[in-house]
Amino acid sequence: MKAMILAAGRGERMRPLTDTCPKPLLKVAGEPLIGWHLRRLRAAGIVEIVINHAWLGAQIEAALGSGGAYGVNIRYSPEGETGLETAGGIATALPLLGSEPFLVVNGDVLTDIDFQTAFAAAETLRRQRKLAHLWLVPNPEHNPKGDFILQENGAVASADAAGEALTFSGMGVYHPDLFRNTPPRQAAKLAPLLREAMSAGLVSGEKHTGLWLDVGTAERLAEADKLAQGWVGGS
Repeated sequence: MKAMILAAGRGERMRPLTDTCPKPLLKVAGEPLIGWHLRRLRAAGIVEIVINHAWLGAQIEAALGSGGAYGVNIRYSPEGETGLETAGGIATALPLLGSEPFLVVNGDVLTDIDFQTAFAAAETLRRQRKLAHLWLVPNPEHNPKGDFILQENGAVASADAAGEALTFSGMGVYHPDLFRNTPPRQAAKLAPLLREAMSAGLVSGEKHTGLWLDVGTAERLAEADKLAQGWVGGS
């Protein structure tokens, strides 16, 4: 199974830190933020990794290289300085990801989601001919209303459905067909694709109640640093 780490964000809310350092390389407990994902992916047995990048992307390639220091094999999908949004970035990287379901990891979070469960999620997508499986988390203070509705049967709805309103973690397993109508090299958002698939009953999900922190501000970067100091699960 392959995984893609989304690392193309500019990190506007983290400036001036991100003026000279790409957000994925900001240090959390002495480790680049993206390094925690690479370690956990390797521990889960996922070693074929695709990383997209935009702002200061050359620094990411220089720091991580082919991934040997983390025991993985990294290939890169450069997008230029402005980036292509999430769906555009994934669609552009599809030739590197192949024709089977793949895991996508949001590069600017700290989490203990068990990536090994992605294998079962991918098999379920193939068997049930669905397009996506999402990890959802309890709503943080900065997103109190949540993003999607997790229903009792495990289906995910965009709105107006019975169930629990939760926040999308940025982690999901996707079938390449989700992006079949998304042109490569063009900016496109992921949420409209997911909502369309949800309306057709093609998205499942699960609730993660463990560690999940959106490292979107300098304050949350400091919080992530404190959490990771004693976080043996990421090593």
